[in-house]
Amino acid sequence: MSPRLQALGALRNPASLRHIGGMSFASRITRLPRPFEPDLGEEARAAAPWASDDLALLLAGAGGSSPYLNGLIRKETGWLEGALADPEAAVETLLAGLEETGEGIESALRQGKRRVALLTALADLAGVWPLEMVTGTLTRFADLSVRLALQAAIAREIRRGKLPGATEDDIASAGGMVVLAMGKMGAFELNYSSDIDLICLFDQDRFERDDFHEARSAFVRATRKMSATLSDLTGEGYVFRTDLRLRPDPAVTPVCIAMEAAERYYESLGRAWERAAYIKARPCAGDIAAGERFLDTLRPFVWRRHLDYAAIQDAHDMRLRYRDKKGHGPITLPGHDMKLGRGGIREIEFFTQTRQIIAGGRDPELRVRGTVDGLRVLTDTGWVPGEVTGKLADHYRAHREIEHRVQMVNDAQTHLLPANDGGFERLAALTGRERAELEGDIRARLEEVHELTEGFFAPDSRDSAPCEVPEALETSPLVARWTSYPALRSGRATEIFKRLKPEILSRLARAAKPEEALTAFDGFLAGLPAGVQLFSLFEANPQLIDLLVDIVATSPDLARHLSRNSAVFDAVIGGDFFSPWPGPAALTAELTEILSREEDYERRLDMARRWAREWHFRAGVHLLRGLTETEEAGQHYADLAEAALAAVFPVVQEEFARKHGAPPGRGAVVVGMGSLGRGGCMRSPIWTSL
Repeated sequence: MSPRLQALGALRNPASLRHIGGMSFASRITRLPRPFEPDLGEEARAAAPWASDDLALLLAGAGGSSPYLNGLIRKETGWLEGALADPEAAVETLLAGLEETGEGIESALRQGKRRVALLTALADLAGVWPLEMVTGTLTRFADLSVRLALQAAIAREIRRGKLPGATEDDIASAGGMVVLAMGKMGAFELNYSSDIDLICLFDQDRFERDDFHEARSAFVRATRKMSATLSDLTGEGYVFRTDLRLRPDPAVTPVCIAMEAAERYYESLGRAWERAAYIKARPCAGDIAAGERFLDTLRPFVWRRHLDYAAIQDAHDMRLRYRDKKGHGPITLPGHDMKLGRGGIREIEFFTQTRQIIAGGRDPELRVRGTVDGLRVLTDTGWVPGEVTGKLADHYRAHREIEHRVQMVNDAQTHLLPANDGGFERLAALTGRERAELEGDIRARLEEVHELTEGFFAPDSRDSAPCEVPEALETSPLVARWTSYPALRSGRATEIFKRLKPEILSRLARAAKPEEALTAFDGFLAGLPAGVQLFSLFEANPQLIDLLVDIVATSPDLARHLSRNSAVFDAVIGGDFFSPWPGPAALTAELTEILSREEDYERRLDMARRWAREWHFRAGVHLLRGLTETEEAGQHYADLAEAALAAVFPVVQEEFARKHGAPPGRGAVVVGMGSLGRGGCMRSPIWTSL
């Protein structure tokens, strides 16, 4: 196994960190920074007389281009000598030592931060650790810092008798409080000088009603103390800048709120950016089990059951807001924002997260936290070509490395490229590259990221020929009344439909009987209760408009069914919609696997209903398109009924036994009667007997 793959695995199995690749730090050096200020470089080198050859050049280059690293090298030179002998073991020893810290946690954490910052910077600059190892080490230290700071703050509240009913045994679980790591920390992607985004919650069910306010006050004090322990700048530095503003409605809510209140907020007022934020959310300190349960309750909020193409416009709107603040237009490198600017890190993250949001409700494989992991599963599941995700993953890693070096100079939470020649010369020296080569590489990467992502987010920017619409259709009284329909009452739905309307009318005009097709489409549109999701789906997948026109032009009954069940269009996007019919055994296996993903009984039944509607739709479209004959379609409907009964019956038995105990005797059998018994249903009622 390559050292890189071993490093990635080590993030999930810290015990395997020792001797990655079986080589020392010095033997793994693949690149070296240059000292931008030679005098400072010599100063750093002189502070470590034990270093020779490439190690000495590394310290000179790092200390001569980064005033911040220069100070760390001189302050921690004694520790650094041993750490570079075995950097992976040094990380484990440092973390284990912090676990044993009693009093003086503030000082111990600040010393730990200096050492982790120095070691990860040198491993990054020298190419000894890949990006994932660098960000993973920073995140592991952040997790531990938050946990220790929280436990110290909670212990203080418990020992003062301020947390009702809590004892010393509750310190490890923070008395029912959990800290959610959000953003890059949640995904093990912390950047070099990152602040940490946290949401603090407590489990209200652990307290009597009369004790609620006292408990909340204790948790609020503990949260503030934890934040101060991490954020306060002392003579020994700071640990992490801490941001608590991602919680629900931060202007009016306390810094730690009850889980029940947070759940109500997201159910009723949760916004698109909050859904995206919870893709990366991870319990990192306190009552981890309670945190996992809370995230499970938010699954319906984050992961919608249908294909959520409306998320594309939500993400595009956020991108435009960032650009309004950070500038747009042609890419110019001086002062360019590597995170929020055109072609930057956020564009790759938005591209990945939006794709996950669209389909993650239907495909649990997409529910991963990391950006590179997200790109990988998008290709594995067929949503994005590997050529695209491969390029974006490569650009993401390169962008993050530049971001780290910009931050290493002065330990500043900045994402801006230097604004002057001297700054770029310093950045080039820190990367060990020539300035012209570095600038050309950054510019090319920014431009390609923009090119790869822009068309996905801004469909109206794609090149397309104008549609020719016959005047008779465009001026039809039926078309004139569309704006009064329920599906077009919202401004957003109207805006999307306005872009779709010429294409829809053009395709209706090509139907065998355009007037009848228009009338059938009018009936379909009139029956739609809402339009944003379906119109977004059509805009992202224009081929579905052809299918819709086929349906309304040839089968008004199916069109009316679609008005009430428009989510079945999701099934067409799967890629195998027009594949040969799989048969009852495969159908039963598929539904059984889907139902196994959920534990709640009612949700399981909803999943079965949705599955059956989609497969009924598929059978109908196959018949409509001439892919099956009428008699064969009847057998397909019978297959669906048999599969649904076979998969759902055990679920019902399990629920019955849970409520009433196991049924007597040796069980029951379901016997198909009538058309089901004959093997042909044609969507007729299904008669069964127990």
